[in-house]
Amino acid sequence: MDTTVFLSVLAAAVMHGSWNVLVKQDVDRFLLLVQIQTVMGVLGVALIAAFPWPTMASIPYVLASAGLHLGYNIFLLRSYRTGDLSQVYPIARGTAPLLTLVAAWIVTHERPAFGGILGIGILVSGLWFIGFFGRRHLRLDSVTLLFALGTSGFIAAYSIVDGIGGRLSGSPSGYTGLLYLIDAMMLMSAALVWRGRSILGQMRATWSSGIMGGALSAGAYWIVIWAMSQAPIAAVAALRETSILFVVLMSRQVLKEPITLPRVIGAILIALGAILIRFS
Repeated sequence: MDTTVFLSVLAAAVMHGSWNVLVKQDVDRFLLLVQIQTVMGVLGVALIAAFPWPTMASIPYVLASAGLHLGYNIFLLRSYRTGDLSQVYPIARGTAPLLTLVAAWIVTHERPAFGGILGIGILVSGLWFIGFFGRRHLRLDSVTLLFALGTSGFIAAYSIVDGIGGRLSGSPSGYTGLLYLIDAMMLMSAALVWRGRSILGQMRATWSSGIMGGALSAGAYWIVIWAMSQAPIAAVAALRETSILFVVLMSRQVLKEPITLPRVIGAILIALGAILIRFS
């Protein structure tokens, strides 16, 4: 993988982990997520204005991705309702790279080099190592696990859709902007149905976290969509999951969640997998 792409995806991983910490620590996570998505929608308009419009061939992918992102947000919030961030996050993200690898292989006939496949496998093993060891000391009921794994399915699905759509678009940045705008419209519509118009007043009262989270999330996935137009989809999808390293550190400092020896071992495996992906 090219050095520029590699370092860019690592930066996206830091940003992605940061906004997930914000969602976990906020009391009203749904409200915060709506704020984040609304900010992303505004930034999406800016991207549409600044970059060429995506090709018509990519529009079905934008629409499909928006629906998948809505499902992802719903499942992620349900997982965080009863699970600890430092366990739910790696489980939610841990299966996605493998699913993405298989799907990319079947759908796009894209097969990373042996070193890349080995790196993805080691990285994923680190994610699951962090997620499952020490389970007795953390809250992880069967329903939480189901939603966390379901989140993985949505991640893999929208990764493939956006990887293909971004390449077809002729303008990954324009594609990203349109996706952000439609995402925001869909989640706001869902919010108005579930919470009513009162949610608009609630959003105005607590904007600081939403602006920060929206900027982080928008920057992170903008980089990822661009990176998937430059490098194998599966490799990018796996590398961005190094965000768990930063989540573990931030959950310890911000949320006071424990860091155990198994999680340290898992972090080492993740780093080793990332190195193999870089040099594959």
